[in-house]
Amino acid sequence: MKILYLTTVLPSGRRTGGEIASQCFINALKQCGHEVLVVGYQRPDDTKSKNVNEVVVEERYIETEKSKYYPFFWMLLSLLKGLPYSAAKYYSKKYLTKIKSILHQDDYNTVVIDHAQLGWLLPLLDRKSKVIFIAHNLEHQLYEAQLKNSQKYVSKCIYEREARLIKKMEDHLAASSKQVWTLTSHDSNYFYSHNLCSKGFHLPSIRTVPPKNSAIKHCDIGIFGSWTWKANKYGLEWFFQSVYPHLPKNISIHVAGSGAGWLMERYPNVKYCGFVPDAQTFMSVARVIAIPSISGGGVQIKTLDAIASGSQIVATTVAMRGILDYPFGIEIADDPECFALYLMQLLALDKESDVSEAERTKLLDNRLTWSVLRRENFYHSVKTAINSIELNEKEYQVDLAVNKSRQK
Repeated sequence: MKILYLTTVLPSGRRTGGEIASQCFINALKQCGHEVLVVGYQRPDDTKSKNVNEVVVEERYIETEKSKYYPFFWMLLSLLKGLPYSAAKYYSKKYLTKIKSILHQDDYNTVVIDHAQLGWLLPLLDRKSKVIFIAHNLEHQLYEAQLKNSQKYVSKCIYEREARLIKKMEDHLAASSKQVWTLTSHDSNYFYSHNLCSKGFHLPSIRTVPPKNSAIKHCDIGIFGSWTWKANKYGLEWFFQSVYPHLPKNISIHVAGSGAGWLMERYPNVKYCGFVPDAQTFMSVARVIAIPSISGGGVQIKTLDAIASGSQIVATTVAMRGILDYPFGIEIADDPECFALYLMQLLALDKESDVSEAERTKLLDNRLTWSVLRRENFYHSVKTAINSIELNEKEYQVDLAVNKSRQK
């Protein structure tokens, strides 16, 4: 099957959780033997060369803080086109022209619209096109949460408009697609009212579990994330405001990821590492990983990466969303004092040399088995979903042929 995969930013660079999730689906579709052409934007500072199956619409920064005057243009475009601001960021005539050209030159059995923010591409597709909508989150619920937390009147107006318009786009995409693919059962249950073929997928980690005793520990607690994303920022602030006061000040805490420079001089035992090219390497050298997510949607990619790193983990229930069958070595707590207590218990266990050697071997074996099974189940789920589209098409063609013969 030839599949046209339309996304926001080409995901092969795998900088963000959304890009990692997209690449997981692309890898699975290829693993099933399908020919996949991926279309999207590329960041100007992305040094990675594009793959042969990728088409670059144009180079552009998507992150607002790097986009200079573009946010004003996106807001104006949002108002003129009646689009959500988060969709206007990706709208361009170049994208529309590129898709028209690709569809004119070749036939594609299936078209994937990856992210609700690309809903404006739907009118370009033929009504006979078999569309799969991949919903990474329930976007409108994220903006409704920000609306609830907003204090300023202007912010409330912006988030109310964004939530309303992106919900309309999500619902229309779901109703117009052959299937809706989500990352959690919570999200698929929502879309089920719009599309009976809504399926939740359990994403695997793209990381490989490190070999036994491969990592020398450089810090006690490691925290990783993209802190420019507000949902992640709220979690980091919660950790330092509510959990940190319950921790002793003689332990070392390393924080990685862009957007948390405010930590640099505020806490004496905290080292801010900034952007790191390899999240798994960072997490594998921490004795314990803390994942203090308190808001957000979909599955937390950093949780999957943390599991694959082989380190022990303390996480919130939000951080574990979409991961029900998690392996051992993970403690879950939403109460700040309890969160801190679990961190100290796991640190004490890791520092007991007689115990940690055996425990680490057992933990890594368990993580490896869990990761392999999760990846196999994910590929099988994607194969089953895509095969059902092919089967339905064959049944449709048979019924069409039978009806024509009866008319004669």
